[in-house]
Amino acid sequence: MKITIIAGARPNFIKIAPIIKAIENKQFEGETMTFRLVHTGQHYDKNLSDTFFEELNIPLPNANLDVKSGSQAEQTGAIMIAFEKELIHNPCDLVLVVGDVNSTMACAIVAKKMNIKVAHVEAGIRSGDMTMPEEINRIVTDSITDYFFTTSTSASDNLLKNGVSTSVIHFVGNVMIDTLYQNLERISPPNFWSDYDLKTGNYIILTLHRPSNVDEEHALIRLLEGIDQMVGDKKIIFPIHPRTKAILGEKDLNLKNILFVEPQGYLNFMYLIKNSFAVITDSGGISEETTVLGIPCFTMRTTTERPETIEIGTNTLVGITIENLEKEYKKFTAADIHLHKRGIPELWDGKASERIIDILLKN
Repeated sequence: MKITIIAGARPNFIKIAPIIKAIENKQFEGETMTFRLVHTGQHYDKNLSDTFFEELNIPLPNANLDVKSGSQAEQTGAIMIAFEKELIHNPCDLVLVVGDVNSTMACAIVAKKMNIKVAHVEAGIRSGDMTMPEEINRIVTDSITDYFFTTSTSASDNLLKNGVSTSVIHFVGNVMIDTLYQNLERISPPNFWSDYDLKTGNYIILTLHRPSNVDEEHALIRLLEGIDQMVGDKKIIFPIHPRTKAILGEKDLNLKNILFVEPQGYLNFMYLIKNSFAVITDSGGISEETTVLGIPCFTMRTTTERPETIEIGTNTLVGITIENLEKEYKKFTAADIHLHKRGIPELWDGKASERIIDILLKN
């Protein structure tokens, strides 16, 4: 079996690492399975792309489509044009896509139109928010997928409601958590750890990149000022996304607790999360990692495609206003940690990738 694996953005790299490792293990056992890794170039900043290949021991891509940024349509179209050429020159039996970024949808469409089967890792998750580009990417990808690999029973249920046959839905667990378990002993403090006098529990991690939180400059500044005042004597480590950084520009912000740092590599970032007091984010993936690590997470969104992180994990959905965040954070600090139940969802055991490859070999 020849598989083409697609990676385009930071979350993709984290998800493909254990899948590639699982394939390599099968090759060592004598299975005739090969893979070709295609990097679309959707994320091209070194700290959002190259670093993950180095840290997670992902082999260098066989091809880089080098599409870079652009509008939703420009980027999606550029990926489709480049990936079609890639598949013409390097045919395969299966295209494996992960997550819900533009690369996921674009490459799935190209593969299907060329009569190549598609496997979607992290299929079936839904936020119900059609203003999110990722939600559209999920729905389109799942409408043409052949193998649906889900992270939760709720994701499987979403697919069943849409008429997908049970025979092609495979509840395998979460490959992001495979990567976390495989690298927990390798995580390490960033170079600014001592400079900022960071200690376990004396800081909060902040990440913001969604349009609803960062696109309007004055609203973003007000949000940052509110968070800065809300946390008392806690430091706030803010690995600032290039897009968010561009919106803030060279503004001289009067913030006493927020420390702006560059986007972090995986090993440094997981160390920061594991040792933090709490996390404030608008990312879905981070809420999965905090759930397994038992770190309280406040998600600045009105919806989530990962309800299991709220039902069994440490995640609290707080909306997009500073007032709501302050209210939930105050409740948390007043009642301490017991407000955030710790639990690990079913099959988030570090073996999802092995299950995926075993299923593909049987079909």
